[in-house]
Amino acid sequence: MGLTRDFKETLRARVERDPEFVSALLNEAIDLFLNGEAETARIILRDVVNATIGFEELAQKTSKPSKSLHRMLSPKGNPSMDNLTVIIHELSKELNVDIKTQVVSCV
Repeated sequence: MGLTRDFKETLRARVERDPEFVSALLNEAIDLFLNGEAETARIILRDVVNATIGFEELAQKTSKPSKSLHRMLSPKGNPSMDNLTVIIHELSKELNVDIKTQVVSCV
């Protein structure tokens, strides 16, 4: 099921007024990828792209065709680690988000 126009507009408005929200979305997507939930992570990244930079501008910044980026971030997409890194890097620059990793060990 595709996103409704109302959802996209609501998400875009929330992102514009709450920078911490979009930072949390990007963080959640990264956490999901690292925890084996790639499909959900791709959906969140797609929503972040749609609500912020847009696929056309992301395509220009990554030198990847917009159509390919759409496919990569679809529920059944399969972006390479290189492509995923480029996407996340460009989003973090655009959103002025500093990504830090933390390893939590269990004993």
